[in-house]
Amino acid sequence: MRTISASEITKAVAKAAIQANYYLGEDIFGALRQGRTTEESPLGREVLGQLIDNACIARDQDMPICQDTGLAVVFMEIGQDVHIADGSLEAAVDAGVAKGYTEGYLRKSAVDDPVFVRKNTGDNTPAILHVSIVPGDKIKIVLAPKGFGSENMSALKMFPPAAGVAGIKKFALDTVDAAGSNPCPPIVIGMGIGGTMEKAALLAKKALIRPISVRNANPDYAKLEEEILSLVNKTGVGPQGLGGTVTALAVNIEYYPTHIAGMPVAININCHATRHAEIEI
Repeated sequence: MRTISASEITKAVAKAAIQANYYLGEDIFGALRQGRTTEESPLGREVLGQLIDNACIARDQDMPICQDTGLAVVFMEIGQDVHIADGSLEAAVDAGVAKGYTEGYLRKSAVDDPVFVRKNTGDNTPAILHVSIVPGDKIKIVLAPKGFGSENMSALKMFPPAAGVAGIKKFALDTVDAAGSNPCPPIVIGMGIGGTMEKAALLAKKALIRPISVRNANPDYAKLEEEILSLVNKTGVGPQGLGGTVTALAVNIEYYPTHIAGMPVAININCHATRHAEIEI
């Protein structure tokens, strides 16, 4: 049994919050550069160049990529041989979010009541925390800030099995069309297929932390990722919704067994930055 103090978790979460908001992932950098060479619209190429320049400035000057630094979505894989001492897990994560968002000068966007008062919590807590228990004696933390220009464009549909691949493709295209410029394209599309309503949504969110250079291990789903990406890039939405052939950088699909009578499908859209940072302790 390995003991990890709650304070170590707090420090790691704070560090991840800053890294995720300051430094664009290399997979995204590469996709933006590639998109600039393949984009058919001159305006689209100019926009992609500006996005690359913006990310370089943020990295070089240690500042946020975007003014909307989002809600802190935290995925944690906790080894079953880990004992967390000197505090609770949730309190440690929230303390890390508060520390990172304060010390990193990141905009605090969380409100305590979603309907009536909507008072800002002042430190961007609580985090949206997803925990899984895995073999081993380590803790892996992935922090993925989620801005709501893209989050608001996400969708969920409970399909009958007969809808099949055609229904999934149409749902993806309809969702992208409805989103338009709101999620700051070129976007990354996370899709969750299967499970139950809430499982599909979680799968879609989790799909967004997979590097966009990595396709699904199942060849059928890998093929579907590529097919949907091709269709989305033919919609003409283009970079920042100004028209073009690079509407999305990638489609990542995660799937799970489901009931014989259903086929839940969730789509979680992310902006071009698709921010996340990973730390292991």
